[in-house]
Amino acid sequence: MSSLTDTWINNFLLEAAGLASQDLPKNTLYVVGLPIGNLADITLRALWVLAHVDIVAAEDTRETHKLLDKFGLSVKLMSVREHNERESAQDVIKALSDGKRVALVTDAGTPAVSDPGARAVRSVREAGFRVIPVPGASAVITALSAAGLEPSGFSFVGFLPPQPKARRRELASWASRAEPFVLYEAPHRIKALLNDLAQSISGARTVVIAREITKKFETFTSLTGSALAQWADEHEPRGEYVVLVDVDPVNEKTTLSEAEKQWLDALSSELPASKLAAIGARVSGHPRDEVYRYLLSKNNA
Repeated sequence: MSSLTDTWINNFLLEAAGLASQDLPKNTLYVVGLPIGNLADITLRALWVLAHVDIVAAEDTRETHKLLDKFGLSVKLMSVREHNERESAQDVIKALSDGKRVALVTDAGTPAVSDPGARAVRSVREAGFRVIPVPGASAVITALSAAGLEPSGFSFVGFLPPQPKARRRELASWASRAEPFVLYEAPHRIKALLNDLAQSISGARTVVIAREITKKFETFTSLTGSALAQWADEHEPRGEYVVLVDVDPVNEKTTLSEAEKQWLDALSSELPASKLAAIGARVSGHPRDEVYRYLLSKNNA
């Protein structure tokens, strides 16, 4: 073991944190949460587990090797990536069968939360081995703690499909609900997501855009749905994003009359929803957002 394990972990972690009295059973998979940007957020227990397991199953062994080096830890690594997760799970099970302790990690945050790991965990459990969570950072919880959304519960969506049509369909479904929901997005798709989101929610609905969470250039921006498109145009993508959509202050129940619904339905196959919503708003006097939500609900029915 490294000098870090011999000194700091033994003298501080084991004593002050009470880890010396805790069990670290063999034949067990440890699901270890890692920092999402700031290395100082790693937990004492995570360091203790990583220092004592036989194998670390990592999303990207190169990234995990860098992290282990930072803390002076030397552990055997194996790859458990999204594209090889089912096959790699069998390697994990083999190691557990041999009496090994295995830690499962992703590049950042908690495994199996919009990251690889869920299939491996399920396979290990189905094989009859114990799975122990070692809590750590999670981007969704970290973002929620600083976003100031209404405390009414939330739905975690994560990454939406990258294809425009599928993404818009998913957004329409989530936007039709009144409760908050949380999205993840990569920098190269954030502008498209925000533009589609602006078309899906009411203009008065609050959205918090969190980026570079826990890092030097961390920002939380609160704005309304009506300002999303402009914000997307004015800001260059940087880092990973968490997009938090608050409760909808607009009554989701449509006030469109049956006659208005009938002529909107008749035209819906002839015109795009966004264009028909603008026309419908002018003709009926109802807010464009209300007409647009009705058309989306029909398209997704």
